[in-house]
Amino acid sequence: MALDRWIALVLLCICLAYGYAAWFTMDAGLAPFMKRNPIWPSTFPKVLSVLGIIATLVILLGLEKTEPKDADIDYRRLGEYHLGQAILLLALMTAYALCLRPLGFLISTSTLLILGSFILGERKWHVMLPVSLIATAAVWYLVQEVLGIYMRPLPGILGG
Repeated sequence: MALDRWIALVLLCICLAYGYAAWFTMDAGLAPFMKRNPIWPSTFPKVLSVLGIIATLVILLGLEKTEPKDADIDYRRLGEYHLGQAILLLALMTAYALCLRPLGFLISTSTLLILGSFILGERKWHVMLPVSLIATAAVWYLVQEVLGIYMRPLPGILGG
């Protein structure tokens, strides 16, 4: 079995466990007045579990668009892939998670987007900087102002 099908099998098991929790255990502790609501706290997890199960079954059953067999990942030739980029991106995401609180959302997220696009090969700074800054500001505005979830925009020293 190909690597993508093994990964799909693992994800299917995770989605089944998540779906079991969403369908059978999350709603047990609901207050009586919440049981009459059309949308419960478990609605989104239920939808996610069903979509995850469908997606993994499509991969497991081979219903997705098939490519030539040369396109499969060969674990014996991992050195031929862009492993350095993947490891750098994982390290960058870990550093982002660690720097999010001390540096604030705006600085951490813009740095992540700029360095991540640089690692992936983007060299047009006149495109990379405005896109990452606008995307960061837009996400912060939507989360902070529209959803009402507080996210520290700047470090504490700068008034965040």
